[in-house]
Amino acid sequence: MRFTILLFSLFFVLNTTAQTDADVLKTIYKTSLTNGQSYQWLDHLSNQIGGRLSGSLNAEKAVAYTKEELESLGLDKVWLQPVMVPKWVRGAPEFAFIETAPGVTKTVNICALGGSIATPFGGLKAQVVEVKSFEELETLGKENIEGKIVFFNRPMQVDLINTFEAYGGCSNQRYAGAYEAVKFGAVGVLVRSLNLRQDNFPHTGSMTYGDLPLSERIPSAAISTNHANELSSMLALNKDLRFYFSQTCQQLKDVQSYNVIGEITGSQFPKEYIVVGGHLDSWDLGDGSHDDGAGVVQSIEVLRLLKESGIKPKRSIRVVLFMNEENGLRGAKKYAEVAKLNGENHIFSLESDSGGFTPRGFSFDCSDANLNQVLKWQELFKPYLIHYFEKGYSGADVGPLKSDTNVLAGLRPDSQRYFDYHHAANDTFDAVNKRELELGAATMASLVYLFDKYGLAK
Repeated sequence: MRFTILLFSLFFVLNTTAQTDADVLKTIYKTSLTNGQSYQWLDHLSNQIGGRLSGSLNAEKAVAYTKEELESLGLDKVWLQPVMVPKWVRGAPEFAFIETAPGVTKTVNICALGGSIATPFGGLKAQVVEVKSFEELETLGKENIEGKIVFFNRPMQVDLINTFEAYGGCSNQRYAGAYEAVKFGAVGVLVRSLNLRQDNFPHTGSMTYGDLPLSERIPSAAISTNHANELSSMLALNKDLRFYFSQTCQQLKDVQSYNVIGEITGSQFPKEYIVVGGHLDSWDLGDGSHDDGAGVVQSIEVLRLLKESGIKPKRSIRVVLFMNEENGLRGAKKYAEVAKLNGENHIFSLESDSGGFTPRGFSFDCSDANLNQVLKWQELFKPYLIHYFEKGYSGADVGPLKSDTNVLAGLRPDSQRYFDYHHAANDTFDAVNKRELELGAATMASLVYLFDKYGLAK
């Protein structure tokens, strides 16, 4: 009888002192907000290294820096995964003006799109034809386009609350505008910057020539939203005006770079992998603080928060800092290729690549059963004002890991200001709020903790 009472007492003590999931999340958030490291890591990445275009010296500095920081966390494994990446260089600063009459000019702000060729030596000057779509090119035909610069001026749709949907609605003109315009004899392309704000910052981004031979390619540049509006107004008054621009960018041979990977090996299911990551490369105009320095440091912080909170993962948890998301996705493809060759079972992958703003929730690419399991965790996140749990897009870098059974997810911060900075010179450290960044890291760590504890839906 005495033994039974003792056993019951021991069970009662253990049961009442065990941490609930709510307790664990509270510890994670408190640790991130009172003893977080993400902001100081971002400070170094942004202000001491800067823009990290694939194949650049700064990208390699970022590889070395983040590897060193991961090693300092005392993880079970840290390594570099080699990957060949494209090396595109911008060259001298771009220059452009609108000429309304001989000698009467107005300077405007442009930047070359990533992957574009240079203008001819001395620059390019031609008449301009404004369009809003590829269908308009077809309608105008070669007789109205040949020898001119095509100006794609379709703005992001302002009445869409989901700004990524607005971005997706006009990004094809940036990515494939040159490829389409050259079919009608265009000599150059200007693209309205993908930005909901009216400002003077041109926004770069990747573009493609498809299978066009080098001899048929034409230079492609982005123009700021303010100057796009001005050019459009001036064309309405004078269709014979000319536009001049000069850019010296070039595509060089591929070079070797690396994905940076750190792992906490699982205590019970070491062959089941959970990945959290962001992309280490950025465009070169700013320092890439929102895109995607924030995602990089939040992902590193996830592993640190788990360790600091005393959580011993059952499954192996990896942070993967992917190289070359911006202009090739080579790092993501390489990681998925190696994972497949090694027969690794990636049950859950989470990406942060939507800026360091206030977290709102997650979008999930998964089965209904797994989504239903996630929805049961919603109450745990309500105290932190995390409410968005929906099916949807996860992220470019985790996308290649998709299988029939696993779960992919993307952190969804408030997106209303994201495209003010995306791919532009004002994407700098001062645009990131410390508290918002740390809340995002804690939110990611909390979801990783829950997937590690409960696994996939049965």
